[in-house]
Amino acid sequence: MQIAASSAKHGKTKLADQLRTLVDEARTQRSLHVGPARPVPIARPARDLAGLLCASYPETRLGDMVLTDELRQAIERVIAEYRARDRLRGHGLAPRAKLLLVGPPGCGKTMTASVLAGECRLPLMTVQLHALITKYMGETAAKLHLIFEAMESTAGVYLFDEFDAIGSTRSTTQDVGEIRRVLNSFLQFLEQHDSDSIVVAATNLLPMLDDALFRRFDAVLHYDLPAPQHVRPLIENRLSAFVTKRLTWKRIVAAAEGLSHAEIVRAAQESAKDAVLADTDTVTTKDLVRALTERTAYRTVAVSSSP
Repeated sequence: MQIAASSAKHGKTKLADQLRTLVDEARTQRSLHVGPARPVPIARPARDLAGLLCASYPETRLGDMVLTDELRQAIERVIAEYRARDRLRGHGLAPRAKLLLVGPPGCGKTMTASVLAGECRLPLMTVQLHALITKYMGETAAKLHLIFEAMESTAGVYLFDEFDAIGSTRSTTQDVGEIRRVLNSFLQFLEQHDSDSIVVAATNLLPMLDDALFRRFDAVLHYDLPAPQHVRPLIENRLSAFVTKRLTWKRIVAAAEGLSHAEIVRAAQESAKDAVLADTDTVTTKDLVRALTERTAYRTVAVSSSP
């Protein structure tokens, strides 16, 4: 683990102390709790990084994800380049460390950040956008600067989820100067970024992003709803502790059409609970189809009620 040595060397003792505390607490939490570690917020001081970052140590691995071959290869390449970063730099080459993930909700963007952290043995630093974005845009740019300083001090996977809050096009009607300056600040920080940290920006709203962003990222990864051939492994992964030998997959795949990875996994969880409540370890086709149909109904209601 790379601790905040460079901040301390440059007299930024508050920042260095905060980052040490953040990573140490996340590591301690992982050792004390079974399962994925919960995010640990930076608690002090009130200024600087307080509330801007939450750290965790995911144990997620690439094999836990159900992906297209293209996406899997792209993620494998990022991991391979990170592991070989010193050799690459020795030849004047930079590893891929600035990633833009685009696609519908629930299709694996956030999980990809967890996988990168797990595979690269890095903390996952999730940027808290509600604390970053304020009505005082000058303050937002200053907070962005702190986050990019943290990337230099402490290696990690830094996740900007719902990135469109920062990266929306500069020509929108809401753009009145200050928003442009925030985006320009982000572009400048991103272009200058050169550390052992990986920057991951995730968005559901690709058309809203400013064109200038794309050339600043090393790779743009596109996510989509799962193809029919991915439904079965998604469900089998989640139901590995249950008996699924007698399932009618044709009916199940048909019921899962139009659902995201997360929605399919949630339906599998519901069918698992049905089995537990029935005091059995066998999941039935009927329970799975019902759970998937319910998820489709929830999605329909959500879409119809949206403005």
